[in-house]
This record gives sequence, structure tokens and C-alpha cells, in this order.
Amino acid sequence: MIVLGAFVGFTSTSTFIDFEQKRIKFSNNIFGFIATGKWIPVESAMKIGIEESNVTWSAFSRGNRSLDIEQKDFRIVLYDSDNREILTLMKTDSLESAEAEKERLCNELELMSDRQNEK
Repeated sequence: MIVLGAFVGFTSTSTFIDFEQKRIKFSNNIFGFIATGKWIPVESAMKIGIEESNVTWSAFSRGNRSLDIEQKDFRIVLYDSDNREILTLMKTDSLESAEAEKERLCNELELMSDRQNEK
């Protein structure tokens, strides 16, 4: 029971960005410290864009009352040359912070900004 609880409680996901070697890694961190995943090299044809995410969670009580929880955020996404989503780099709460982070990542990785996928 303790091992199962530690696995569920401490396992998380993260994204590592290596600016020097221009590569990105999506990682599942098992037990919080065992990182798994593979490095993806960043190519000059790749683009970075922003997507708005609206997720609503619904729960119903025994008295048939509903509880809706809305979760809105903005995600910075890496696209390939054909505008297909590769992975989510970061998520933020506001559009302004997403724009600032996108510009910083574009400058650091020497990539173009993708204006078509922004919503």
C-alpha cells in the first residue's frame, strides 16, 4: 500500500528544455525523481504557438445537483513544419504571460512564432 501510494502521490509530468543543445524532453517523473522520456531535437522549421484551453469538470450529487468547475488556461505548444502539434511546453493563466514566454522561447530556441494557431 505504501509503494502504491508513493507512486500515485509523487508521479508527475514535466517538460525539460535544453537551450544550449536545442532539444526538448517531455518526461514522466516516476516517484518524483525517476525521469523517463526521450529528447526531441528542435529544428529550424518548427514553430511555437499559443492555444487556449477551456476544460469543464462536472460532478453530480445524490440529490441530482450538478457542480461544474471551469478550468481556463493558455498553453504554449511546439508544432512541426506541417503545423501538427508535437507537445505542450508550458501552461499559464493569462494571455499576456503566455505571449511573453512564447517570445522568450522563440528567441532562445531561434524559432518562428506561429500566428495561425493562436486563438
